[in-house]
Amino acid sequence: MAGFSVSSYAPERSAWGKLIARDSLVRKLDWPLLGSAIALSFIGSLLVYSATRNRDSLTHGDPYYFFIRHALNTGIGFALMVGTIWLGHRTLRGAVPILYGLSVILVLAVLTPLGATVNGAHAWIIIGGGFSLQPSEFTKITIILIMAMLLAARVDAGDQLHPDHWTVAKALGLAAIPMAIVMGMPDLGSVMVMAVIVLGVLLASGASNRWVFGLLGSGTAGAVAVWQLGLLDDYQIARFAAFANPALDPAGVGYNTNQARIAIGSGGLTGTGLFQGSQTTGQFVPEQQTDFVFTVAGEELGFLGAGLILVLLGVVLWRACRIARETTELYGTIVAAGIIAWFAFQSFENIGMTLGIMPVAGLPLPFVSYGGSSMFAVWVAVGLLQSIRVQRPISA
Repeated sequence: MAGFSVSSYAPERSAWGKLIARDSLVRKLDWPLLGSAIALSFIGSLLVYSATRNRDSLTHGDPYYFFIRHALNTGIGFALMVGTIWLGHRTLRGAVPILYGLSVILVLAVLTPLGATVNGAHAWIIIGGGFSLQPSEFTKITIILIMAMLLAARVDAGDQLHPDHWTVAKALGLAAIPMAIVMGMPDLGSVMVMAVIVLGVLLASGASNRWVFGLLGSGTAGAVAVWQLGLLDDYQIARFAAFANPALDPAGVGYNTNQARIAIGSGGLTGTGLFQGSQTTGQFVPEQQTDFVFTVAGEELGFLGAGLILVLLGVVLWRACRIARETTELYGTIVAAGIIAWFAFQSFENIGMTLGIMPVAGLPLPFVSYGGSSMFAVWVAVGLLQSIRVQRPISA
């Protein structure tokens, strides 16, 4: 009878086990992180619609043109997040060299006739049907993954307490390859983000402080050399000049920043009301659905609405920091730290340039700005964070 009982109920227990496992996965997800990311994307869809609904030259007469595509991009990004969680960051760890190689090939493809120039940066590949691809967005992820794989390999295996100098040098060399290609496009904004990512990864890896200070020093020297040797394009120099002196060319290169500050300043505490902003409706702020989407929030939702976006971004960063702190494997810590550095700097730069406290660099606001490549990349990053939380090793 005992044998009969075991054989009869084993399949049923197996089915229940699978159900419990699925339920456990759902309960292990970081819901504040996921909820904040979803809320940011939802707010972004409203802001994108407000910024583009009456711009017939962009929408071809369809006021929902950008809204539908933003929603579609968000949906695809969410699916990519689910796929990333399902595969797991550990499984992806074995495929990192392939992903890194593909990302380098894609950024190189931009420099071929496949590439296209948008807003002065030759950083896009036109797919067709109104869709385009910006490979540098995905390169941010692969830089994090390839550096994490190298720096954590021997530490997680128990062979070392910290990455050795040769390992750090290899990791920096691999990060420098796509960064140099992106700099040649030129896409200075993306290179700035990648540099901050590299710094965040090094700090989290436990590498010698000599590497951190050396990177800071070489970065400063490189920036000075780029400026002195005239390697920046004219439009990039003009942006920095306008940042240093906003009154230099208010009708030219300083126009975007000046109009952005007027839009945000007119919102007051509660804003003019969604879809009611005069600056937004009057189309005074260029690129308002992408780089300057925060101005829509400042004008139409006011200080409270814009503050809500900051709070939600803060929750995303807070939960990412908690995930990085709680995992017991260095690989997960480094990946989470790279994502934190990426999201934090890019958010600060995007919002800062609309307020005039940072130079215009053409960087989207994570989860909020319109753009497929950016949306896909940030949701994959959320998937990596969730996977690190779900699969984190249990301490003895």
